[in-house]
Amino acid sequence: MESLVDTMIEDDRWEAFGLSALADRAARGVLAELGLPGQGFEISLLGCDDARIATLNADFRGKPQPTNVLSWPSEERGAEEDGGTPDPVEPGDAEMLEELGDIAIAWETCAREADEQGKPVADHVTHLIVHGVLHLLGYDHVRERDAALMESTETRILVKMGIANPYE
Repeated sequence: MESLVDTMIEDDRWEAFGLSALADRAARGVLAELGLPGQGFEISLLGCDDARIATLNADFRGKPQPTNVLSWPSEERGAEEDGGTPDPVEPGDAEMLEELGDIAIAWETCAREADEQGKPVADHVTHLIVHGVLHLLGYDHVRERDAALMESTETRILVKMGIANPYE
């Protein structure tokens, strides 16, 4: 089965960690939960370090510091109504995949957060990839009901993957 996630590794720690396989599993979990097929889509993922993500965060969000994960949807899919389901996305075909967007994830911040929260790095990174993929699909957490919808969706996906609710 072809990977949904096209992973580019800039920090070798991600390669040793197995980011590509973990990201593909997380993305497939999101699609399955939303009733979408496991093919016909493409996501680009950058496994980088804190310095690189700080530059991206400064360039795109005006926040010149590291963060755990960033995402850039290929198009706006969010619901107009607070708490509404985002616009559905249709898969592409073998010749023309539907590009969902890009995600970047930073090694040091993820490892530090997992340590501080007393959880396995793989569980934390899986959560962050699920979170990023949901952003690509139009989910957000700026408005109150949107945040509740996104959090409950993340939790359902993670529990099905054997990962504890990260919000408890």
